[in-house]
Amino acid sequence: MQLKVTGVVVREMNLGESDRIVTILTKERGVVRAFARGSKRLGSRLFAATQPFCLSDFVLYHSKDKYILNEAQLATSFFKLRQDIERLSLAQYFCEVVSLIAPQEEEAEEWLRLTLNALHILQAGDKPACLIKAAFELRAALLAGYCPDLEGCAGCGAAEGPFYFYALEGRLLCERCGAGASGIVPLSPGVLAAMRHIVSCPAEKLFSFTLSPAALQLLGDVTERYLLVQTERHFKTLDFYHAVAAPAAQLQAEQP
Repeated sequence: MQLKVTGVVVREMNLGESDRIVTILTKERGVVRAFARGSKRLGSRLFAATQPFCLSDFVLYHSKDKYILNEAQLATSFFKLRQDIERLSLAQYFCEVVSLIAPQEEEAEEWLRLTLNALHILQAGDKPACLIKAAFELRAALLAGYCPDLEGCAGCGAAEGPFYFYALEGRLLCERCGAGASGIVPLSPGVLAAMRHIVSCPAEKLFSFTLSPAALQLLGDVTERYLLVQTERHFKTLDFYHAVAAPAAQLQAEQP
């Protein structure tokens, strides 16, 4: 059966000298893995459209549980991401998250929209990388079915803070209910407001908020821990991102 799909390449695996397996997040079928014969060759008609981060239109042949890539037409490459190692590593992290927790064999339009918006904002360079990372992580957790309860204290129902966030259960606790509890993180009003924005706003407004550098750091710590705890996964690209982001942050802090 022949299928026409639109998607972004989130992973590639080399096979021999000229072939690859490409993992594609598609609007129509979620995450699919397709054999791309000869796609490593520079002269291949599949070469440009099957690079990581490329948004393309694909023609796939589907037989049982196998996909074979027959045609590909490049739409957007996000090539400028390769010019900044920190943003490139973050894009790789986004793609690994998607490849592992986005749905397979079912519609995934919201996942594709999230990924493309994140890559677009990341490439534009107008927003701090840590803000984009935090928004992506919490929204990805939401799409995967892990929606945190951010309305009020899960213990007593208090609507007014200060609050703590319990990542293991994805809920808020007030000072009284959280007293003595382990694994909870205090949230500032700004960080809590940002989290509520991320889980409830329209897709086009996802990255439209601002926080101080200190609050962004806290937000990123919370969203990262929540995604890791809820998915019970370890992402190798996240380790690489932290390895390259830490020196960059230190250098920026040392500048007058």
